[in-house]
Parts: sequence; structure tokens; C-alpha cells
Amino acid sequence: MLYMFGHHPSSWPELLGQNANSAKATIEKENPLLKVIPLPAGSVRVDFSCCDRVFVSVDENGNVNEVPTIG
Repeated sequence: MLYMFGHHPSSWPELLGQNANSAKATIEKENPLLKVIPLPAGSVRVDFSCCDRVFVSVDENGNVNEVPTIG
């Protein structure tokens, strides 16, 4: 589900399958207040939501393999 924070999106389904570095740049351009954290697919993540952080799950080819979402 896509929620909006002000005029900024909270998820980026259009980045699925794209290069992780490009995805990170896109998210940071759309909302420079976010901290974008690329992680290898399957990595353990912190168990609490945070409204200024986006984890970008990256596969072995360097591409986004889950929809990046704030939290």
C-alpha cells in the first residue's frame, strides 16, 4: 500500500528490479530527509519502524529485490 507523507511517497514499487545505487539516488532525490540503507537480500533488519529510514534489499546482481518502503 502506498501512503503519502506530505507530498513524498512512502514506498517505491517502480524501483523493483532496478540497480540499487540508482534506486538509492531516486529515493534520496524524492525525499532528502530519508536515510537509505542498502542491505543484501535476506539480511536481518532492526525490528522497529522508523519514519526516516528506507531499507533497500539488494540481490546478488546489485538490483532491488523487494519494494523499498519507509520503516
